Amino acid sequence: MLPRLEPRKEPSRLLTWTTPLIAVAATLVTGAVIFWFMGHSPGTALYTFFVRPVADLYGFTELLVKATPLVLCAVGLAIGFRANVWNIGAEGQLTLGAVFGGGLAIFLHGTESALVQALTLPLMLIAGVLGGMAWAAIPAFLKTRYDANEILTSLMLTYVATLLLSTLVHGPWKDPAGYNFPESVLFGEAALLPVLWDGTRLHLGGLLALFAVALAWFVLARTLLGFQVKVVGMAPQAAGYAGFARRRMVWVTLLIAGGLAGLAGIVEVAGPIGQLLPVVSPGYGFTAIIVAFLGRLHPVGILFAALVLALSYLGGETAQIELGLPQGITGVFQGMILFFLLASDVLIRYRVRFGAPAIARPATVAEGGERAEQGA
Repeated sequence: MLPRLEPRKEPSRLLTWTTPLIAVAATLVTGAVIFWFMGHSPGTALYTFFVRPVADLYGFTELLVKATPLVLCAVGLAIGFRANVWNIGAEGQLTLGAVFGGGLAIFLHGTESALVQALTLPLMLIAGVLGGMAWAAIPAFLKTRYDANEILTSLMLTYVATLLLSTLVHGPWKDPAGYNFPESVLFGEAALLPVLWDGTRLHLGGLLALFAVALAWFVLARTLLGFQVKVVGMAPQAAGYAGFARRRMVWVTLLIAGGLAGLAGIVEVAGPIGQLLPVVSPGYGFTAIIVAFLGRLHPVGILFAALVLALSYLGGETAQIELGLPQGITGVFQGMILFFLLASDVLIRYRVRFGAPAIARPATVAEGGERAEQGA
């Protein structure tokens, strides 16, 4: 008997929260098979990929460092996705945040004024947020003014942002004492995020990410703006009757997402990187899309999903070193998580049945008469 999908009367709330676990489990099983085909022991390879990177304190703090930009980007994206505003350009907004904030650090580099040094880091964080918002404002304007698809415009602007950063570090912002390498000067002490734990790279950005999660939860659960986001996303016509402007929601959600992505960008360059490079992100803005959906567009769920995806980055690096696997293994696992998540999400609205569907038997004349009498 062939399986078939039968629509549910209403979406399953239980499966809404368990399908991410199903997706992760399916990814682990499939990953074991892939490792076996590549000539590695599945158990050893999975241990190397998922356990070895966080086997000590330093590894665990590195997991938090990797998760920080994912949380910041994904929280902003989730707010927009809830309102059916499909911002796919968080990677570009992250890059512009790094450009704006990092540019300010370069401009103030070498300044000896105590006041300037005290204000450098706060101003960099603000500049990073404004840079991300400015880049997100472009697809917002094109969407509200010309009805341009925000998926395409935000995505294409990502490549423009990357080329802009590359141009700057190859040209006017290149370190004159850097032996002609395409990189900026190393940021001064005043332009670096404080380290929270000695002997690790865990920095203040982790606390900013936790604050973003708490603030997003409060906004979505306890404010009128959060209610508007939900109504616009779930019932656009009802939102129109209630006076919730669709254009305003496009602007608000894109600017929030851009600001948080820009904050993630400046957190990266003022944290673990410490300077501007031609590429400041291994794809955090794109991976944050997976994080948002794996976390069910809920801020707390995003926090845990970010840890899972951050582990894929650490595991990929460890697998390259210890198993000699290619760099693309990270993308393989991230892609499998997304694939299995989308596949298992079908079960939320459909259940699997075997056999032919039941055919309704037409009512006889007597049964029809009885039903008519009961209705009367």
